[in-house]
Amino acid sequence: MTVVLVHGNPETAAVWRPMLAELGRDDVVCLSPPGFGAPLPAGFGATVLEYRDWLVGELAALDGPVDLVGHDWGGNHVLAAVNLRPDLVRSWASDTLGAFDPDYVWHELAQRWQTPGVGEADVADRFESFDARRAALVERGFPEDLASEIAAGQGPELGAAVLLLYRSAVQPVMAELGRDLGGLGTRPGLAVVAGADHVVGSDEYRRRTAARAGARVAELPDLGHWWMVQDPPRAAAALTEFWASL
Repeated sequence: MTVVLVHGNPETAAVWRPMLAELGRDDVVCLSPPGFGAPLPAGFGATVLEYRDWLVGELAALDGPVDLVGHDWGGNHVLAAVNLRPDLVRSWASDTLGAFDPDYVWHELAQRWQTPGVGEADVADRFESFDARRAALVERGFPEDLASEIAAGQGPELGAAVLLLYRSAVQPVMAELGRDLGGLGTRPGLAVVAGADHVVGSDEYRRRTAARAGARVAELPDLGHWWMVQDPPRAAAALTEFWASL
């Protein structure tokens, strides 16, 4: 069964590399959302629904249902795509279920990006140079070699995609997407709950959405937003245990 991994912001597919070494599989496909380590196609508006439809198209082009995993915005894309087309997957896993709770409020940085003028200034400063991008990743706990690899793939299209995507997701957009999660409930799901991740909704929101979607919960209580980088063996074990149970 093919495993498909979808990363988020401000990353490239390299964010999965440490965990891939622990999975030890040769049937893994890493998909890069447009603008995030992949080109932004002409006419692509980088909205929530366009990314959902992009992922649906990528999955439909693969040979048979897959085990789908998403992190950060990749996790949101996974939830939206599977809810629309559950027939394309055998199972799904995401660490962002809290964002689909009706009471979810965007974190402070997201709100800056959603604010005209403020967002442009922040993105220009944050992604202006390779050194600044690399230093920001190291500060967040990335190993230096991985930080360099990801920073090298954070081109100018990333900043544009960030602003377009977050501005398309101003509430109540996410709440509306999460109103009916019936599609998710037709396939086995896993909510990855990293206890020290403070940008994807409260513990209550994540568990509440997991229950509505009929998903199991994988507890990673002492890990943060980049759980797959912080503890690759434990991240790989949580996913492998889930897949083995199907």
